[in-house]
Amino acid sequence: MKKNILISLLAALLLTSCGEYNKLLKSTDYEYKYEAAKNYFANGQYTRASVLLNELIAILKGTDKAEESLYMLGMCYYNQKDYQTASQTFIQYYNVYPRGTFTELARFHAGKALYLDTPEPRLDQSGTYNAIQQLQLFLEYFPNSAKKEEAQNMVFALQDKLVMKEYMSARLYYNLGNYRGNNYLSCVITAQNALKDYPYTNLREELSILILRAKYELAVYSVDEKKTERYRETVDEYYAFKNEFPESKYLKDAERIFKESQKILKD
Repeated sequence: MKKNILISLLAALLLTSCGEYNKLLKSTDYEYKYEAAKNYFANGQYTRASVLLNELIAILKGTDKAEESLYMLGMCYYNQKDYQTASQTFIQYYNVYPRGTFTELARFHAGKALYLDTPEPRLDQSGTYNAIQQLQLFLEYFPNSAKKEEAQNMVFALQDKLVMKEYMSARLYYNLGNYRGNNYLSCVITAQNALKDYPYTNLREELSILILRAKYELAVYSVDEKKTERYRETVDEYYAFKNEFPESKYLKDAERIFKESQKILKD
């Protein structure tokens, strides 16, 4: 016990000296290195800690110190905002130690690290899907975790990002109109798929009015034999929209579309 305390004190002293740190890198006293790594970690010197921990993981393999070293290494990357490497390290941890001391936290941080690294909605969302997968795995393995609510909120936020991506795509199709093809139909399909996949999205009203507008434009630019059918579909869409959003900020526009559609159908 006294030896361990002495090693910890000596390791703490290393924090004040670059020269001592360089000597430490060459040392073969791995217990000493382990305590020094912990001290560097505790004092927020994550770069120095990660250098030592990377070495110790293999050397201390099979011991509880190797397990703790791997988790701390993940947290070093996480605290340095190297979220991709952090997530990979946490995934490595829970694969090697599926019932380890830090498995719950490793699974949580594997997902949170990817969550923090997700791109803005207009960019490729592969990382967002990966983050959702990791967080859902965490919730599956630890349904009663104290971090359950935080994980769920991150999943909801990520899903909102995916919906925003679909909404932006649908809106782009709408704005393109008939440029190089019938983009209104693509708008309807994209928006409908988004509502199907994420029925509780806070963009539901925006997606719904976009569908109504696009269906109306589809009818306007349809060939004669399809006009009646598509105007009827527009009217049906109007009723569905008004029923779900009776006080919508888009109601005036929806009413305009309805009246114009009804007028065509009566002629």
